Amino acid sequence: MHEHQTHGGGSTRSMAISATLHCLTGCAIGEILGLMIGTAAGLGNVATIAVAIALAFVFGYSLSTLPLLRAGLGVGAALSVVLAADTLSIAVMELVDNAVMAVVPGAMEAGLVNPVFWSSMMLALGVAFLAAWPVNAWLLGRGKGHALTHGFQGAEAVRPWVPALSTATLTAAIIAFMLGGLVVSVGERLGA
Repeated sequence: MHEHQTHGGGSTRSMAISATLHCLTGCAIGEILGLMIGTAAGLGNVATIAVAIALAFVFGYSLSTLPLLRAGLGVGAALSVVLAADTLSIAVMELVDNAVMAVVPGAMEAGLVNPVFWSSMMLALGVAFLAAWPVNAWLLGRGKGHALTHGFQGAEAVRPWVPALSTATLTAAIIAFMLGGLVVSVGERLGA
């Protein structure tokens, strides 16, 4: 894949990485919340995965909608842009993420206070990133995917009360949360 310039001066590669990290953050929030809900409610694996996937789409779409709302788009218009921009990326991410979790021995049966869960989730999200990144690059190269939302990124805030969450902030938050979950689960195992 060659790196070429886009309208905003950034490269397709860097935009694809940013778009994939942004999607990954929403997916991770939804996945973890869904797994927490499924575990707390005593749901089986299939039901828990269904809740996690549904929430991954909800959070993925929600995070992508915020800059559009901030820039002044209405909810319906913002959602239609985000559905067109993010659906393929999130679908690839969820397919790969859940496939990895399903094949890692004990990952689906591990509770939230188990290092196997957190290390498996980190692995699954890492592999999902690697699978979705070329999809986002391909879409961006054709003026689709996050290229549809790019014009709204960093636009003057018509609605300044809508949060402006940078990809770096979102990524740092999810990494901190994942590492926190791993540390707590290791501490629990060690009896700390």
